[in-house]
Amino acid sequence: MTGRPTVDADPVVAMVGLARALSVAGVATTPDRVAQAVRALAELDPNRRTDVYWAARLTFCSGPADLPLFDAVFDTVFSGTVPTLRRHRTTVIRMMPMALAGGEPPTHENGEGEEEPAMLRAAASSVEVLRNRDVSTLTAAEREALNRALAALTLPGEPRRSRRWRAAPHGSVDPDRTVRALLHSGGEPARLLRRTHRSRPRRVVLLVDVSGSMSAYADALLRFAHAASRRRGAVTEVFTIGTRLSRVTQAMSTRDPEAAMAAVAEAVPDWSGGTRLGPLLREFLDRWGQRGMARGAVVVVLSDGWEREDPALLGEQMARLSRLAHRVVWANPRKALPGYAPLAAGMAAALPYVDDFVEGHSLAALRRLARVVAGVRDSSEEVRTGA
Repeated sequence: MTGRPTVDADPVVAMVGLARALSVAGVATTPDRVAQAVRALAELDPNRRTDVYWAARLTFCSGPADLPLFDAVFDTVFSGTVPTLRRHRTTVIRMMPMALAGGEPPTHENGEGEEEPAMLRAAASSVEVLRNRDVSTLTAAEREALNRALAALTLPGEPRRSRRWRAAPHGSVDPDRTVRALLHSGGEPARLLRRTHRSRPRRVVLLVDVSGSMSAYADALLRFAHAASRRRGAVTEVFTIGTRLSRVTQAMSTRDPEAAMAAVAEAVPDWSGGTRLGPLLREFLDRWGQRGMARGAVVVVLSDGWEREDPALLGEQMARLSRLAHRVVWANPRKALPGYAPLAAGMAAALPYVDDFVEGHSLAALRRLARVVAGVRDSSEEVRTGA
């Protein structure tokens, strides 16, 4: 991936345009980083794609979580294949390219008749559109970009107070450490040492609907569940619900998303079938939830709420769940449809016992869902059931 110079590329134009697109995609690009990227590229060859790629990647990416988004945006902004260490790479979204090597740069006439390089006008808007597009309408290339973005998601979990203690400058007196310090000083008066409770993330339980009415969203929601399963310090339990209840936590344990999806496909026998939310929720509560899995946890139901069985049973089991769980979150992909109202019998029966009712149809909606599960409240977002 060396390429040969064909135009006198401007490092400022290249990096500012790329930074705007990355900012829209969710990668932090501060003015200082843009200036550093411009200085780095000025020392290299702005006409070489590889130089642009590595100068931008080493400057704009703060950690591994930014790499998939960076690759997707870079491939959107510039034509060709992104340099990578992986053996296979598929081009993501094709927008108006900025030529760095091979071919002439796109031009347009300005008001004075002068030609100037076509700026990266479409790149940022294309990434924004992908973030907010309904996953059921994506093309194969867009879905691959979505999968990479979902693989980079993190779900820290809502913190809760632990019974364990840690040293702290403020808090209650730590008698053990204070007495030890007193003995160490030979009985001389010592400063009172303080302590406070440790915090740890709450358990998260995900119930993913894989019935026929959710077939267009099931893959994206399971990939979200896989990203949530990589939490540190707490276990995330994942179940699929359709005509049967399947515990797929073990299948989600592998870090490779594709291997995890293949393992889930083998473990779930009821893909694209009917929906028995009430009986399956009762089964979950009887076998796992009542015994401790749901106690104090954040339970997330990812479903459109279509119920084939008696809706009254679903309402009864949701009432049980709400008494056990710390919070119940329901993510419904249909909620984003214009004019949507929770009129489905199952959804109407469950909603009184839901703490947060959110959308789940797009990458942006799943990112908001991750913040809701983590207990982050954004006043600009209506996530409460009363909204």
